[in-house]
Amino acid sequence: MNIYHRFKRTIFNVIQPFAGASSGRLASRIFDDVIMLLIVFSVVSVFLCTFHIPDWLLRTLIRIEVGSLVIFTIEYALRIWTANLLYPDLGPIRSRIRYILSPMAIIDLISILPFLLPFMPYTFVGVRAFRLVRLLRVFKLNRYSDALAAIGDVFRRKAQQIVASIFFVFIILVLASLLIYYAEHDAQPEQFENAFSGLWWAVATLTTVGYGDIYPITPIGRFLGAIIAILGIGMVAVPTSILSAGFMEMLETRTGEGAAEQNPQPQEHTRAPEAQQSSDPVEPPQYCPHCGKKLFP
Repeated sequence: MNIYHRFKRTIFNVIQPFAGASSGRLASRIFDDVIMLLIVFSVVSVFLCTFHIPDWLLRTLIRIEVGSLVIFTIEYALRIWTANLLYPDLGPIRSRIRYILSPMAIIDLISILPFLLPFMPYTFVGVRAFRLVRLLRVFKLNRYSDALAAIGDVFRRKAQQIVASIFFVFIILVLASLLIYYAEHDAQPEQFENAFSGLWWAVATLTTVGYGDIYPITPIGRFLGAIIAILGIGMVAVPTSILSAGFMEMLETRTGEGAAEQNPQPQEHTRAPEAQQSSDPVEPPQYCPHCGKKLFP
């Protein structure tokens, strides 16, 4: 392996945790920590810029932000450069295209657009705030944390139940929005203008938030609101109960495995050949060991 490929492999081991050599794990952890700190700083700077802060602090934030954008851009370029090591089964071009089209790569690209497009102003808060989505990279830490790995495992195990419960809640929301529209449209045409207005009311009622900006005034509408509010107490708690049950099952499983490791069952040891032979019935001797005469005719 020439110097170029060894250098490329080293960079890959740093930006992709546990991708290869164990010697790069510490550097990879430091790299991830630095990137996470820069992401957090970017998000904090977005919030700080909404306040009236001194000019010197604003200039300092801008300088640090520009430095962060440079680092993010270099990181994005390095990930594209080493994409063929991430997808070794694909060719050099296909592997890079696959990485560029991946969700996290798209998020990375959007987060550095102010640096790549000079005509886009720095104060374009929408793009800068989108950098908050990069905090999703914190889930890479499940390589280091058993707790985060357990959360992901529970979501995978209970995915069907969670999706089914959310779909059932969605059906109730749609049904409630249509019913409240037909019940309140004639009495409040401005408030319940269409089914989407009813959907907003249904969400606020089913989740028991109750903003109070829109509410029924007809007897049928109030009766329907009471039914939806009562259903919301149980329906919103269904996904939570599913996740709680999943965590309890995993805890019991891990507790059982830990107990089995601490108290292993005694294993039956194979007896030595001598012990096996001694347990066999012993035939009586046919000749006298003293005189040599045959004992049995």
